[in-house]
Amino acid sequence: MDITDRLSFFAALFKVNENPTLGMWLLYATIIVLCIIVFKLGFAKKLPLVQTVLIYLFLILGCTVLTFLGVFLPVAESLVVAALILVIYKVRLHQQKKQENA
Repeated sequence: MDITDRLSFFAALFKVNENPTLGMWLLYATIIVLCIIVFKLGFAKKLPLVQTVLIYLFLILGCTVLTFLGVFLPVAESLVVAALILVIYKVRLHQQKKQENA
C-alpha cells in the first residue's frame, strides 16, 4: 500500500510526501485561510481589537492540529465546502434583505 493513495486532495496537491517541509507549510497556510474565511462568514461578530486578536491567535494555533489531521483526512476539503455553503447563505440573506427593503 502506497502512502500517496491515502493522502487527502490538498496534501497530494502540495506534494507533502515528496517535500514535507514546504508541503506542510502550504497545507497549514491553506487551512488557516479557509478557517478564517469560515469564521468570518459564519461566526464573527464585532469585538474589540484585543479580543479579535486573541480569537485569531487561538484559531491559528488550532489550525496546527488540523494540519496534521489534514494530511490523511479531508480537513481542507471540508472547510472549502463549509465556506461555499456560508457564501451561498450570505448571498441569499443579502438578496432577501434587499427584497424586503424594496
